[in-house]
Amino acid sequence: MERGTQQRERRRVLELWLDAVTVDQAVARCVTAVERRERITVGCVNAAKLVRMRSDRRLHAAVSGCDLVLADGQSVVWASRLLGQALPERVAGIDLLLGLLAEAANQGRRVYFLGARDAVLMRMLAEVGRRYPGLQVAGARNGYFSAGEAPAVAEAVRDARADLLFLGMSSPKKELFEKEWGPRTGAFVIHGVGGSFDVLAGEVRRAPVWWRRHGLEWLYRAIQEPMRLGPRYLTTNVQFLALLARELLRGTS
Repeated sequence: MERGTQQRERRRVLELWLDAVTVDQAVARCVTAVERRERITVGCVNAAKLVRMRSDRRLHAAVSGCDLVLADGQSVVWASRLLGQALPERVAGIDLLLGLLAEAANQGRRVYFLGARDAVLMRMLAEVGRRYPGLQVAGARNGYFSAGEAPAVAEAVRDARADLLFLGMSSPKKELFEKEWGPRTGAFVIHGVGGSFDVLAGEVRRAPVWWRRHGLEWLYRAIQEPMRLGPRYLTTNVQFLALLARELLRGTS
């Protein structure tokens, strides 16, 4: 746990406590945890995940139990401001990942990548090696394993002596692995990065900065994969707006 790090400043947004930090502050907290050999788990939430957490109690417990809970979606940041619980900025999981990789390369920390398909994983590792020369990759494994294989996967990470573990898997698999098996991995920082491996591998294009600044990264992704993501985003965004409206009305009653 985050025993020796600074006092957490948090905001309550739609029944979830979120850490009020910038990207740089989140990176600094994780770096400090590694230096002090203290475990810190990271949870990231966007509008879709907040909606899903309302009906999936295991996912809610896994995310809310993390040592650092971050607003990965700009819509969550906007909601926090409307609710009078303003968060300083969006902390995208991939931005935290890139910041931590840079620090790991500079400080000689060992990293482990768990997730994606083998082909994607190999391309991602090549790109990471190009961006961060000297990065010590303790190990890597695809994210396709059963619940029964999870203990062995965690032991493999421990045997690799990883300081930081990045989980490139979908929800709720990554959150449940982080909660149940995170301690067994022995890693000091455990961060679920979702589809970030696909982005680094060139499988998916990340939205340009303008789209991200205006909270439209979800739309950019939907345009790339309209059949798969379009209906999902439409449904979850409507549900998220309904949750926000209900909370705003409750605050004025």
